[in-house]
Amino acid sequence: MSDWTRENLHPDYAQSLRVDEMLYDSKTDHQRLKVFTNGTFGRVLTLDDVVQTTEGDNFIYHEMLTHVPILAHGMARRVLIIGGGDGGMAREVLRHDSVGHVTMVEIDAGVVDFSREYLPMLSAGAFEDPRLELVIADGAEFIRQTKGGYDVIIVDSTDPIGPGEVLFTETFYGHAKRALAEDGILVTQNGVPFLQGEELTNTMRAFRALFADATCYLATIPTYAGGPMAFGWGTDGTARNTPLDVLQGRLDAAGFAPDYYTPEVHKAAFALPGYVRRLIP
Repeated sequence: MSDWTRENLHPDYAQSLRVDEMLYDSKTDHQRLKVFTNGTFGRVLTLDDVVQTTEGDNFIYHEMLTHVPILAHGMARRVLIIGGGDGGMAREVLRHDSVGHVTMVEIDAGVVDFSREYLPMLSAGAFEDPRLELVIADGAEFIRQTKGGYDVIIVDSTDPIGPGEVLFTETFYGHAKRALAEDGILVTQNGVPFLQGEELTNTMRAFRALFADATCYLATIPTYAGGPMAFGWGTDGTARNTPLDVLQGRLDAAGFAPDYYTPEVHKAAFALPGYVRRLIP
């Protein structure tokens, strides 16, 4: 009988995935990393037994955190990714030929090294793209010191525990806003609101104090269980109001066909259920 891994991120809820084969199990200076295979989701990456990404459903998460802000912006040339050591976020950003430079800041070199070896399908050559600058550093410290000028900043963080906790503070968000170019867009991973409502509320409280347009949008990722996941959205521009036909034109010009993202999904993702809306101060 196959083994099962049990994720206990929430005190009242857990999910399990069958482990067909354990491919990697090692503790770094920051966290315990595992990669195993599962019949439905393919290769699965966990940090401290919490699912981070899978070969099977990562495209939903990565597409919605990249294509929504980039296509809404329309003229994104410089993009900053905080986290994202598996390379999936960089993969999707770099599908946009219009993006000239991507800075990716990952705190743990071990995540990058083993992702390149054990999860190469996630990065799909992104680490070899000359437009990508990989920086191994603390994301909060980098954002504090950077000169900025980024059109889009994507915070691809772990949950707000351990090394990822500092990426959910008002100070971090304030530094991130300073690092944006005029009318730049900040998007963040904010967990599953039904189970992690406080996480979204705290981020939205900070965003509302910082940005003229502050809200979240949603997408459903099977292995981030408990309902749809929320992504924070903050900007002083009007990109959220980009018309559907303009989004479609920009996607057509980009010349690729995402597996989840469509302009219709983009617009609908900002339509929030009542319980999510009530979490936003």
